[in-house]
Amino acid sequence: MSATPVLKMQTPRNWAAIGAEIAAAVGADAAVHDADARFVAENYAKLRDSGLIAAAVPAELGGGGIDYRTLCGIIRQIGTRCGSTALAFSMHAHLVATAAWRWTHQQAPTDGLLRRVAAENLVLVSSGGSDWLKSAGTATKVDGGFRIDARKIFSSGCPAGDLLMTSAVYDDPEAGATVLHFAVPFKAEGVSILDTWHVMGMRGTGSNDVELKSVFVPDAAISGRRPQGAWHPLFHTISMIAFPLIYSAYVGVAEGARDAALAMARSKPANAGLIGLAGELQTAFWTAETAHAAMIATAETAMPGPETTNAIMTGRTVTGQNAIRTAELALEVAGGAAFYKSAGIERAFRDVQGARFHPLQGPAQRDFSGRLALGLDIDG
Repeated sequence: MSATPVLKMQTPRNWAAIGAEIAAAVGADAAVHDADARFVAENYAKLRDSGLIAAAVPAELGGGGIDYRTLCGIIRQIGTRCGSTALAFSMHAHLVATAAWRWTHQQAPTDGLLRRVAAENLVLVSSGGSDWLKSAGTATKVDGGFRIDARKIFSSGCPAGDLLMTSAVYDDPEAGATVLHFAVPFKAEGVSILDTWHVMGMRGTGSNDVELKSVFVPDAAISGRRPQGAWHPLFHTISMIAFPLIYSAYVGVAEGARDAALAMARSKPANAGLIGLAGELQTAFWTAETAHAAMIATAETAMPGPETTNAIMTGRTVTGQNAIRTAELALEVAGGAAFYKSAGIERAFRDVQGARFHPLQGPAQRDFSGRLALGLDIDG
């Protein structure tokens, strides 16, 4: 896919105002994208035109230089109006923000990628949710590089994608099963998007499967190698930076459901049952919002490592559970009217269920936390 030429960055930019404008714009067609299970392509054009695609690139590298907390806030704002746009954008944003953090704090050689994102307005697509520590697919050594065969599920935003940031497993004759990390252009030979995203919620994210059939990746394009299945320092960094951004979308969805429900409830006569439900709704949302705020603060101030990952992943569990509970209670507070699609609450209820499925899911998070608490090896 061809990338749109980048807009010149205005300094300073009122990112909060830009986020509010984008949220209002994408909200207008959110129900249509949901009803038709249609990718939010027009909203990606808005993100590109606004400068948000390159917002997390440091200003020194040609980007917007947005601060992390503000980026989380914008994703949350968008989520109140269109969960699909917020979640898909968060998948691009976390890749850029992680690369920027590594360049800033670890002097990692990610500046080439970041400069390209800024100069070419490139959209990055992650396959990390389906790969995680074990990865998937095979890398076969050939002259000058590797032949990749894989099928990557949950590739959010892939219909608008320029680069797939992915991995595959190489059976290294000396080191054993080794995960190779690399980027593949969507226009590369052997890359295809499969029409698989027919789902309950977040139906506009375009999270289709991406198939890689005999895709050649040169040796020079391999950006990292790690043992399969074990926690690697890279994944502590990804956990720290990515998940507060991703869960910003779910907090936004929950917030939108809460606001809609309370607006509907205020038009009804108050009674003890309604008052109690409204209080329970507020408590669930406060818990989600507070846990998420702790995740953001950790990402802003901590350094990657097992303890930081534990804090982030515990926050991910608490935020997700209470965002889901907020949407459930919004249905009850609004009453029967919430059952109608026109209210938007049932869409929020379906969208927020996606919070269950990102790593580390409940059992894996509890295992990680328990091992750390008992002084055991986190790799088991």
